[in-house]
Amino acid sequence: MSLAQYVRILGRGPGRSRSLTQDEAFDAMTLMLAEGTAPEAIGAVLMLLRMKGETAEEIAGFAAAAQAALPALPQVDLDWPSYAAGRTRGAPWFLSAAKQVATTGPRVLLHGWNGADPKVRAGLADLGIEVVTTADAAATALERDRIAYLPLETVHPKLFHLLSLRSELGLRSCVNTVCRMLNPAGATASVQGVFHPSYRLLQADAGALLGWRSLTVIKGGGGEFERNPAKDISAFGLRNGQPWEATLPALVPDTRRLAEPTGAALGPNWEAQTPDAFEAAIITGTADAALGTTAALHHPESAA
Repeated sequence: MSLAQYVRILGRGPGRSRSLTQDEAFDAMTLMLAEGTAPEAIGAVLMLLRMKGETAEEIAGFAAAAQAALPALPQVDLDWPSYAAGRTRGAPWFLSAAKQVATTGPRVLLHGWNGADPKVRAGLADLGIEVVTTADAAATALERDRIAYLPLETVHPKLFHLLSLRSELGLRSCVNTVCRMLNPAGATASVQGVFHPSYRLLQADAGALLGWRSLTVIKGGGGEFERNPAKDISAFGLRNGQPWEATLPALVPDTRRLAEPTGAALGPNWEAQTPDAFEAAIITGTADAALGTTAALHHPESAA
């Protein structure tokens, strides 16, 4: 089996090319993750998809194949991907929000890669979020702390390689979206941030195809699931497996942007800083949005 058939499907030209079905996308990603697949074909598929624009079926198929290549992980309540580079965000207060969610009961699994931005990884230990690289380590951390972090480059090196092709191809590919949809532990609830608003519905539709029950996607700080408390935030996703959208109202009368921290919040020890009122609202507002996502699994009549 070769990727050439999928290059032909995507690249035949106007009137002849078409999008991949979900099953075809699953097979194509399986091949892209396999040993010995021609790198030229991988690049061709990714860039043809980039030019065409990915469909929900393609993203769902790619994400399902990428997840299938992972070892079985312990059950969690909430999937929380983190794949933004941090260029338009201040300190990653969303990590404090995730920790806050875990202290209330839901088991939270963070996973990610943030390029050259060190702030996310730097704060994990001080926040009490263990970095785990095996299923056993994840089980231990989740039992003890109800939260853990999976680094993509060690838990899924082949998918990480595809993500890293951006430096070779010069363009972002759909792998960025696939990583957000990876859901390594197969949680039925997920929270996701995007940088480009058009991806909110794409990821919501892909989640429905994957059988997810509850999902909240927002245009968040730098592309993370991080709520700006000074703005009304449009949220899209799923509730009880059905399309859902809502407006999360502003929480504070402020005009600050997330990339405008005070004090030393952008320093290497940002997590040791005491958040001011605006930053505290980032944490509580983000945590509340995540808790509303998990609560919807048990109380589908609530659209929070």
